[in-house]
Amino acid sequence: IGRWLFSRAICLKAPYFASIRPILDVLEPGRAVARMKKRRAVTNHIGTVHAIAMANLCEFVAGTMTEVSIPLSMRWIPKGMHISYLGKAETSVKAEATLQPVREGEKQDAVVSVEVSNDAGKVVVHADITMYVTPKSGG
Repeated sequence: IGRWLFSRAICLKAPYFASIRPILDVLEPGRAVARMKKRRAVTNHIGTVHAIAMANLCEFVAGTMTEVSIPLSMRWIPKGMHISYLGKAETSVKAEATLQPVREGEKQDAVVSVEVSNDAGKVVVHADITMYVTPKSGG
């Protein structure tokens, strides 16, 4: 229940993510894993998980991981996303995000790599999300 509560708290801060009901399983500097259950609300007209729902999961896991990965003196905002849909998601999905360490005190683009896989472990989506990381004002 702890993972569920923590994930819901993130969705209260950023309400749009609540539409996919993500559950964060791993959160550590440089890596995070979240999952999303296949259910009617996230499916498309052919009965698979909708591409944009998976893009939403990518942004959820990338942003949450970036928040705990950058120095406290820094802040971030998504700048862009390149996403490739590699296959149908006919099951629930899991997204894993990774990020290399960022340089403290410097404005920079940090690219978060996200892979979304189905229950069989097949990658169905790959996204590279560019985060614009800058020093906090007055810090």
